[in-house]
Amino acid sequence: MPELPEVETVVRGLRAALPGRRIVSVRLGKTDFIEDPAALGELLPGRRIERIERIGKFIRFELSARGAASSPEERWNLIVHLGMTGRLGVHRPEEPAPPHTHGFFDLDDGRELRYTDIRRFGQIRLVPDSMIAAFHDRLGSEPLEISARAFRRRLAGRRARIKALLLDQRVLRGIGNIYADESLWKARIHPARLAAQLNARELARLRQAIRSVLRSAIRLRGSSIADYVDANGKPGEYQRRHRAYGREGKSCFSCRSIIRRTIVAGRSSYFCPLCQRAPRGKRMGLSRPRKSAARR
Repeated sequence: MPELPEVETVVRGLRAALPGRRIVSVRLGKTDFIEDPAALGELLPGRRIERIERIGKFIRFELSARGAASSPEERWNLIVHLGMTGRLGVHRPEEPAPPHTHGFFDLDDGRELRYTDIRRFGQIRLVPDSMIAAFHDRLGSEPLEISARAFRRRLAGRRARIKALLLDQRVLRGIGNIYADESLWKARIHPARLAAQLNARELARLRQAIRSVLRSAIRLRGSSIADYVDANGKPGEYQRRHRAYGREGKSCFSCRSIIRRTIVAGRSSYFCPLCQRAPRGKRMGLSRPRKSAARR
């Protein structure tokens, strides 16, 4: 599933092509992932895309008002979540649309903004300006902007495993399985540790690790594990820099121990048993390393 770096990369690509363009018409395929399909066709045509931003894993298209300047209609926001396999890109109409393209937003310059989603786990909805603050408030803090003090306040003393809290979008928005594992490895913290067990120094180290990992991943346009490509159809490169995620049975880049996998918060979690010590008295349900995995 695209996480913060992948969504940020898509947003940056769309920003280079869309602001100032007006939506002329909307054509939809399957609509089971769209909150109100009829509203898209009714409310979007005639509106200009003024701004595009990322809100956690969501993409926000800020749209202009319609109608006369003396009595404009309410402003709306098109909110898109890419789910597991969603893609957004701008194309010429003569370019063949791949299968599972379910959204065509015709633009005033003749191009199309297309939404493609094989598994349709994504979301598309309209949120009025009057409700956008409430939408923001449902999500946690932005990990690239949160202060050290606010980070400690959100995590310190919590009787939940740190991996679970990093995945909780009500705590920090945008982090998923890949970057939780990568950040915990960099901070040398086991994913099953309780947040309440982490001291101030460990929390500070974790915050810095998260920021470092996310910034590096954005610089390399995200991780292409399966379906992810950016707004121009190009894969990311950060998967080549993974130090924990998906590396079960391979050597730790820091100490050469073998990376292991366990289940934390219902998700596969990759860690180094030497660099990231398990909680005292906690016997981890470890998987067996794959015999075919090559040591590095």
